Formats: sequence, structure tokens, C-alpha cells
Amino acid sequence: MYGYVIADVFTDTALEGNPLAVVPDAAGLSAECMQRIAREMNLSETTFVLPPVAGGDVRVRIFTPVGELPFAGHPTFGTAVVLAATEHPSVRDGGLRMETGMGVVPFRFTGRESRARRAITARMRQPIPVWEPYARAAELLAALGVEQSTLPVEVYRNGPRHAFVGLDSVEALSALRVDLRALAEHEDLAANCFAPTDDPLVWRARMFSPAYGVTEDAGTGSAAGPLALHLGRHGLVPLGGAITVRQGVEMGRPSTIRAQVSMLGGRVERVEIAGSAVVVADGRLHI
Repeated sequence: MYGYVIADVFTDTALEGNPLAVVPDAAGLSAECMQRIAREMNLSETTFVLPPVAGGDVRVRIFTPVGELPFAGHPTFGTAVVLAATEHPSVRDGGLRMETGMGVVPFRFTGRESRARRAITARMRQPIPVWEPYARAAELLAALGVEQSTLPVEVYRNGPRHAFVGLDSVEALSALRVDLRALAEHEDLAANCFAPTDDPLVWRARMFSPAYGVTEDAGTGSAAGPLALHLGRHGLVPLGGAITVRQGVEMGRPSTIRAQVSMLGGRVERVEIAGSAVVVADGRLHI
């Protein structure tokens, strides 16, 4: 039998945010079995914690219902909080170094939320993305039912591939009616739509990715850092300042992610996100 934990990520309130399944001791499971468990859990991602092999404290493999990802924000972030909440021996001195398919990702735990004693706040450094214009921008806009984007449609890769489409209002964002069949033809892609709020440092977002087996995601950590970079590169927020991304509102699972890009000599030095997660359930897999 293998134990598992369910956490709600990017929230301090149970049954909100983006749910995640974590198998904290997955030694002995094959990749095929991990994929089948992820399909059984049927969440956007399920993670499997393994002994380290490259200098980290733990190694993590990430599976969507349809395939494995080298890195993703919500599952790595949620896994780190689960390990901290369950007092896993890998968590030492308030930190954790997690091996992923995109390298070692460091975490710092900053305490427990007062409103929910089981919620833990953390900060993680993400792989620095590479970006380029999206060659199929017109097709993507058509699949999303959007006439035009407020910024150039560009795609950022830090593990998953995220394309960003800007809308001019939260009302337009909430009113989206996406052609998921057409969107699924954009392989290896998550479509991220964003819109400004009355606060210039708070942005609303929605993410759709049938290519990754996710109809809509409640909180996309791997997209939050690139979104801060995208907005900063195009002058809508200061590069180096923090923004807040609110996602999942239309799904009834609101998520809050803080993202910040640090620059040095005109180059991206660091991309970080921060937030909270809370453990909501645990159980055993009888396999």
C-alpha cells in the first residue's frame, strides 16, 4: 500500500485553490503505475516523491492524467508544503531543495497562516523561462473566441509551454467560451488569458490546456512567474516588483499567487512565486 495526501494549493482555505494529490513515498512504483494513479486521481497533477539523485533533498515526478511533466508550479509548490506539513525528514532549517526534470528547485517556508492553522506559506524559485512569439497566434485566438490580444501573443517555456493572451477587462475574461476541441490541436501548450483589475499590481487569469489533460486550471504556478515577466517586458508592471495573480474564480476555486521577477544587468536573474497551501485529506492506495 502507498499513502497519499490531498492538498489545496495557492489558498489557505480548504476546498478552494487548486487540488493536488501527493504520494510522499513512491519508491518502487514504475512510471507506468504512476501514470495510472494520476489518471485514477483525475486531478490536474499528481506527484510522486522519491529519494534524491542529484544533490537535492527529494526528487519529484509530476504526472497529469495524460502524461509526465518535467516541471510545473502548482504540483511542486503543493508537494513542498505537504512535506513540510507532514514533517518529512527532507525539510530542514525551514527549507527544501526539490529535484525536478528542469533542475533543482529551492523552497523556503515562511510560516503558518493564522486563519487556517494547517496552511503553510512558502516561496519557490522557478526555472527561468525562454520565450518567443507564438507562430499560431491567430488560430489560438480563434479557439479562445478572442478577436485580439492586448499584448503580443508569446509563448514561455519553463517546463510546460504557456501562451499568454491579454484581455481588456475581467468581464471579458469571465465571459470566455473556449472551443476546447480546437484548443486541443495546439500540442504541448497551455493557453493563459489575463486581464487587469482596478489595482495595477493585481491581475486576473484563466488557464485552459486540453493538451495537458486539463480543461481549466484553478491555479497555475508555472504560469504566474512568466506572466509577471510578460507584463514587465511590455511595460505594464515594473520589472522587479511583485504582482498578485488571482485565478480559479470562475471555477468556484479561487487561488492567489504572488510572483516576482528579479533583474540584474538587464537580464532575468530570478523568477519566484509565493503563496499558501493546506492539507485537506489523506488515505492509502491499495495497489
